[in-house]
Amino acid sequence: MNEVEVKIAVPSAASARKRIREAGFQIHVPRVFEVNILWDTEDQKLRAQGKLVRLRDAGGHATLTFKGKSADIRHKVREEIETRVEKPSAVERVFAEIGLKPAFRYEKYRTEYSQGKDRGVVTLDETPIGVFLEIEGTARWIDRTARQLGFSPADYITASYGGLYVQYCGALGIQPSNMVFAP
Repeated sequence: MNEVEVKIAVPSAASARKRIREAGFQIHVPRVFEVNILWDTEDQKLRAQGKLVRLRDAGGHATLTFKGKSADIRHKVREEIETRVEKPSAVERVFAEIGLKPAFRYEKYRTEYSQGKDRGVVTLDETPIGVFLEIEGTARWIDRTARQLGFSPADYITASYGGLYVQYCGALGIQPSNMVFAP
């Protein structure tokens, strides 16, 4: 299955929530703290191929995700395979046994919104490097929803959170490590 999405930087979570509500969206999944760990080989072979393997903990619910190389055109399009995980520690052990290591950790607070029976989703992501909307659905739905929220294709970001974090660190002249909230 292909994932089609864009990110949009927004000035604040409060302003984004207001836009989302005014556009008729309602909370589909309440705000939850997420810990995302990307796994890779020692020589970062997956990253070099534009692929990723992620283990996510969102409020005690774990998900394993594979994402293929993205086609970053106007929208980010990439293969995505996801499954719920009952025992994340067992998956971590399997990864270690086959030579995968934690390569990047990022945290965020995520709230998911939907509108009626539409198959698309708008998420509000509060991250250590800023606040972003992610609009995911068909390309046509994404464009229509972005317009409804007051944005245009000029606002679209197709970079990953890892890529955005590296840009953020570069702009501040700091060494990238993990994108986590201060303790």
